[in-house]
Amino acid sequence: MEEAGNITLVATCNNHFSLMLGALIRSIGENHTSINQIDLYIVDDHISGKNKKRLVNCADKSNITLIWLNSSVIFENEKLPLDNSSFPRNVYMRLFIPSFLPKGVKKAIYLDVDMICCTDITKLWEIDIKDQPIAAVKDRSRIVSSEWGGIINYKELGLDPNTPYFNTGLIMFNTEVWRKEGITQQIIKVVEDNIKYAGFPDQYGLNVVLGSRCISLDFRWNCYSMLDEKEPFIIHFIGNKPIYRSYNDNEDYSKEFFRYLKLTPWKDFRPYSAYMRYWNKAINIIKNKLYIVK
Repeated sequence: MEEAGNITLVATCNNHFSLMLGALIRSIGENHTSINQIDLYIVDDHISGKNKKRLVNCADKSNITLIWLNSSVIFENEKLPLDNSSFPRNVYMRLFIPSFLPKGVKKAIYLDVDMICCTDITKLWEIDIKDQPIAAVKDRSRIVSSEWGGIINYKELGLDPNTPYFNTGLIMFNTEVWRKEGITQQIIKVVEDNIKYAGFPDQYGLNVVLGSRCISLDFRWNCYSMLDEKEPFIIHFIGNKPIYRSYNDNEDYSKEFFRYLKLTPWKDFRPYSAYMRYWNKAINIIKNKLYIVK
């Protein structure tokens, strides 16, 4: 349960990306200077016992408590809209965060595991989003009518073309407002009804339902790896990851990732070939097809 002053973070991870979560945990701990205790809820999508022990080691000697949740329990009675994309089923997990956290937790920050934190996470936690359901950083598309990304059928949905479009890699939740309004099911229904347009399903649904009600955060809280920001708050390795030899984005950001990874039990890791990246995507496509058949 959340105690006074505790910071609540949430991430979901499978076994393949456990080393990226390890670097994220270590980066949060290394930069955390406030007295606030951090409760990190990890939705475990079949992480091996060996890698779970490694992740616990990443949080040692810091004020981060890891709280493990089973992904199958969260999705046990949920019929999720899935297509033939390479996005794993767990992308929908973030939509259920206000439902599975203890009711005493009134605010939470979701983080993709392909991130590292470069400053004290307390600074983000202290941002007041008042009575709005979420806060996030605008995506590269910036507005729903963008020709790149955005929402293809925004006109049919009756959305103002200048409605902001947000990236869901980092989300700050007002869990009370979210639960009160039943936002999870609103988003799931939007994705179900528009699945052929939902290239990034959770992000599509969240922006259709909440785009006009999302507090816009400084882009440095979700700074993409192809940018050249000198003082990012959180680096987000969207697309290709530094764990693959084919990574070709900002090299300084990659060095930062490996600086933190070397402080973890994965300190001797060497990047995978591009083959491993495509194999992981193929596995996700196959899993989605199996769920669709069910």
